[in-house]
Amino acid sequence: MSDQPFWAQEDHPKRPLRVEGGVQIHSTRGTVARTWWSKRFLAVLEQLGVGGRLARGRSYARSGQIVSCEIDAGSVVALVQGTRPTPYKVRIGIPAWGKQEWGRAEQALADDAWYAATLLAGGMPTEIEELFAGLGLALFPTSQRDLTMDCGCPDATVPCKHLAAVFYLLAERFDADPFEVLALRGRDRETLLANLRRRRGATESPEPATEEPVTPLDELLAAFYEAPAADLTRFAPAWPAPGALLDQVPELPIAVRRRKVRDLLRPAYEVLSEEA
Repeated sequence: MSDQPFWAQEDHPKRPLRVEGGVQIHSTRGTVARTWWSKRFLAVLEQLGVGGRLARGRSYARSGQIVSCEIDAGSVVALVQGTRPTPYKVRIGIPAWGKQEWGRAEQALADDAWYAATLLAGGMPTEIEELFAGLGLALFPTSQRDLTMDCGCPDATVPCKHLAAVFYLLAERFDADPFEVLALRGRDRETLLANLRRRRGATESPEPATEEPVTPLDELLAAFYEAPAADLTRFAPAWPAPGALLDQVPELPIAVRRRKVRDLLRPAYEVLSEEA
């Protein structure tokens, strides 16, 4: 922040200068965060006493006053256009994890197929905070010492509206890409996914499958309407037993010489069956 007293500052217009092609959030009303990790990020700012002043930058973020914003390991650097001709430089710092810390984190993620699959699909597992906490790591800042803020504007309030606008932009960028959260801690998307695949042994190239020869279509058309050369006798139904039809006929109420009509007809059916 500038050390220049307010009475020595030049008179500037109250409205910020318009930015052509500025970066703006897509949310035009209501809350900005949509995903659980983006909402968690803003909730952490509230807990650290920052969130109560974020509303000052909401109109800045929605009107496209942010000229540029870059996220890197441990830092966010942005240019925000205010009332002065030169945009203000905004810097937000979060400690990045070291090589050993990321090694433990990546191994824990790779050991659980669900975590690895969710990340590989572009999502953020809901229990990832607990997983990192078990390793002594925090995905989001846990105290004021984990969060540094600086802006080149003369406003003595921290965060100023320029910092607040960048926080809103970060929340929306986290919505669109959860890997931006992990990038702040020191792992970009490509590096993290490559390390997870390597740890799970997914980078080994499988043996190429042997392709079967394919017959050209014009050679198949000539025989399209021909019957297949197959033994269709194996699909013929089983021949019924002699007298099977008699067994399905209801018993007649009459008898011939005290014998049932069905029994008298059965020998004839057996002869006919043998001739067939």
